Amino acid sequence: MSRERVPTHLKQAVIERAQACCEYCAGLARYSMSPFAIDHILPLSRGGQTELDNLALVCQGCNGAKYNKITALDPISNREVPLFHPRQQRWRDHFAWNAPCTHIVGLTPTGRATIVALQLNRFELLNLREVLYTVGDHPPEIYMNKQSSNR
Repeated sequence: MSRERVPTHLKQAVIERAQACCEYCAGLARYSMSPFAIDHILPLSRGGQTELDNLALVCQGCNGAKYNKITALDPISNREVPLFHPRQQRWRDHFAWNAPCTHIVGLTPTGRATIVALQLNRFELLNLREVLYTVGDHPPEIYMNKQSSNR
């Protein structure tokens, strides 16, 4: 959540790279009631820059929950760990889908901490994922993993 304006060409590149999905919760922009935002992964307030490698496409829920956080507590170890970094880490290395593909499951301390801090399993997301899964539109292909690919 920054006040610095992201140039249009960078916004478009971020949207295309993310395939119009939130890079944290895997929500699809086309089903969102609010426009997605461009997130500074390392916030400007913490020295981040407005450059492609520091930008991610995020839904309003994840954007509001993340704010300027870069770390959070892993609920298992109770240690502070870095949040998931979409440019430096692969989503499927830190997260998986449960059997009905409604809940994101943390595979690592970073994954678990990110789920809690950004509230990746918000009630409204669970409901939407269930409906979209039923009609075959969830999870997005770029967020498929072995656990969810044989539905």
